[in-house]
Amino acid sequence: MDFLLLLGQALVNGLVVGMLYLLMAVGFTLVFGVMRVVNFAHAEFYMLGAFGSFLLVTQLHLPFLASVLIIFVLAVCLGWLVEWLILKPFRHDELNGMIATIGLAMILQNGALMIFGPDPQSMPAVVRGVIFLGGLVVPNSRLYVVVFSLAVLAALYVFLRYSRTGRALRAVVQDLEIAAAYGIRARLIYPLGFGIGVGLAAIAGALMAPLFSVSPFIGTAPMLKAFIVVIVGGLGSIPGAALAALLLGITESLAGTFLSSSTAEILIFALVIAMLVVRPSGLLGRPD
Repeated sequence: MDFLLLLGQALVNGLVVGMLYLLMAVGFTLVFGVMRVVNFAHAEFYMLGAFGSFLLVTQLHLPFLASVLIIFVLAVCLGWLVEWLILKPFRHDELNGMIATIGLAMILQNGALMIFGPDPQSMPAVVRGVIFLGGLVVPNSRLYVVVFSLAVLAALYVFLRYSRTGRALRAVVQDLEIAAAYGIRARLIYPLGFGIGVGLAAIAGALMAPLFSVSPFIGTAPMLKAFIVVIVGGLGSIPGAALAALLLGITESLAGTFLSSSTAEILIFALVIAMLVVRPSGLLGRPD
């Protein structure tokens, strides 16, 4: 019975972590799908989202939910501006675009280091209490992350599936030439796709802020895991990223609970290597 409870607790923790990875990975794969550029500054937008939520809640005393929504809007606008001013010359130029995003990441990270300093800062809990599901203990703060993440992903699905702009965005991801033939203006879709992608990363950071400490370096580990999720799920495949994120989060939690954190890292990277050998395009990716 104790084993089953421990297993259930590990699955719950893995679901929470997987949802944060999923928000990061969906934004990352959306940017790659639209621009064919690997955005190595994605982690820094995650970090900016965490700091933004921290400041809005602790300094301006705004409600946490309002701060997350404000952070998303600001991140989309910032992403739009960054794509238009910096990344526009590198659309579909993977190597130079990647180098440009590495430079952008250094600028944002060191800028945050100069402003906020290197010391981690803690944000007060926004939701207190726990829920008991049988013998499982689920903190309300972690349940809040899962519910809000699901709501964001559902809104993204509705936007991409049913809105005219969302359908245009999906068309550019699937085939740029055919989309252009149907009159879709890719020059407007590029900054929008980049803005939404980094906005999702900022939401993940904002949701993480009450659970962990906030510092200029917090985006590195989630970014690495998001990159793994994108590889396993398939570059450019949002459903693949969703499946891979949940698989990664649960695997990491189970291995960390029953074995060790080092073993969990070994299993994760072994999974990536096996996927690259067996199916290089990922779970739901399409071979180029």
